[in-house]
Amino acid sequence: MHGRTFLHEYCSEADPDATLLAQIMTAPMVVTSWINMQYYASTVDPRRYGSGNKTLHNVVGGRLGVFEGNGGDLRIGLSIQSLHDGSRWRHEPLRLTVVIDASEKAIESVIRQHAIVRQLVENQWLYLARFEQEGLAFFEQGRWQRRSLN
Repeated sequence: MHGRTFLHEYCSEADPDATLLAQIMTAPMVVTSWINMQYYASTVDPRRYGSGNKTLHNVVGGRLGVFEGNGGDLRIGLSIQSLHDGSRWRHEPLRLTVVIDASEKAIESVIRQHAIVRQLVENQWLYLARFEQEGLAFFEQGRWQRRSLN
């Protein structure tokens, strides 16, 4: 899976009221979206969203950000050493794809009930899909769009 996968165990049959699904979608899914966006932004525009050379960092305000050297603009992203190995970029900027093995009803219920999840999905910060027998169904613009895996 080329180091691009985060797996979380889930069994919808053991979660009839989708409580565990809600916990997964409001915690690990949200955190992985934050991590993905940090890498995405720092790779796409390292001068604006990265933090430059880590060996020159001076921390500002505890965890507010860093200066590169003894001044300049406050930097908030990832260092170049986190993104590049000296010869090539280590992270391909991709939008996070979340694939869940649960019913449409359960997933839609979590989206409706939790603003943070709704914002991620409706504003297209991530792709949300569910397993089906024939392939995947992606939740796009409030509807499930079926796609074959063939």
